[in-house]
Amino acid sequence: MTRKVRWGVLGAAKIAVKQVVPAMQQGEWSEVVAIASRKLERAQAAVSVLGIPKAYGSYEELLADPDVEAIYNPLPNHLHVSWTIKAAEAGKHVLCEKPISLAVAEARELLAARDRSGVKIAEAFMVRTHPQWLATRDLIREGRIGELRSIVGFFSYTNRDPQNIRNIPDYGGGALMDIGCYPITTSRFVLGEEPRRVVSLIERDPEMKIDRLTSALLDFPSAQATFTCSTQLVPYQRMQFHGTQGRIEVEIPFNAPSDRPCRIYIDHGPNAGGIETREFPVCNQYTIQSDLFSRAIRDGSEVAVPLEDAINNMAVIEALFRSAETNQWESCS
Repeated sequence: MTRKVRWGVLGAAKIAVKQVVPAMQQGEWSEVVAIASRKLERAQAAVSVLGIPKAYGSYEELLADPDVEAIYNPLPNHLHVSWTIKAAEAGKHVLCEKPISLAVAEARELLAARDRSGVKIAEAFMVRTHPQWLATRDLIREGRIGELRSIVGFFSYTNRDPQNIRNIPDYGGGALMDIGCYPITTSRFVLGEEPRRVVSLIERDPEMKIDRLTSALLDFPSAQATFTCSTQLVPYQRMQFHGTQGRIEVEIPFNAPSDRPCRIYIDHGPNAGGIETREFPVCNQYTIQSDLFSRAIRDGSEVAVPLEDAINNMAVIEALFRSAETNQWESCS
């Protein structure tokens, strides 16, 4: 087997240490060899728990390590672009957490860095590589529910901590950036289209100023998509795809569990056999994500979520924020 790609991680963020890095360590194509933190003791604590050989007390030291081929960037949203560019300039491939940036103009800076350096850069939307989403897209494109006309999504959780980065506007906090991006990317993924225009309604937290409740309507060429996301509601998530002859429901669309099978429901209607349950074997979407990126490095293939796609997703988010201010439909182009 082709040797594993050697990864370094920028920061000891909770998502990295608790979820993504342990999943990467289970991969056939990925090996995590270093973690960097601005506090050396945090990096040392993380590598000790995870059994990783190197800890660095600065991001710069990690990027200077010739043994590191690829970078996983789970830093706060406002640091995504700057450190991804620095990693690319150091000759490292980068898998950067979503959302790729705080604005479309900022995200476009990554295109020049990628083309200049010749490295691969991708947005870490792990859902886009999960078997349940590949199957959902394929079933819809095969016409299993007729013509897809409506998409309905919901994603929420509760976080009222003002110190949490997801509640700090300058860090790119808020519901739309943190979780609203998921129904946007999955709707675009399944349809294979970009919305022509969008409209939104946003409620902001009076103290923290982040959007705590956002509802959106996306007008695609062939369908309509709507979703609500919130950081101050009971935790829940679901995506439904309604067609002229049936419906598909993704039970746990975004935080797909790694310890039990995932399920989608295919509703053919009361006169066509009722609801079919399709179950997918246990897997870890973070393992799949990193291995696919590593394989793309080794064989020169395309990454799962390239920068062009990430920029288009950011354009929808940006248009939704504009719509909330103008109280009008806004174009995504």
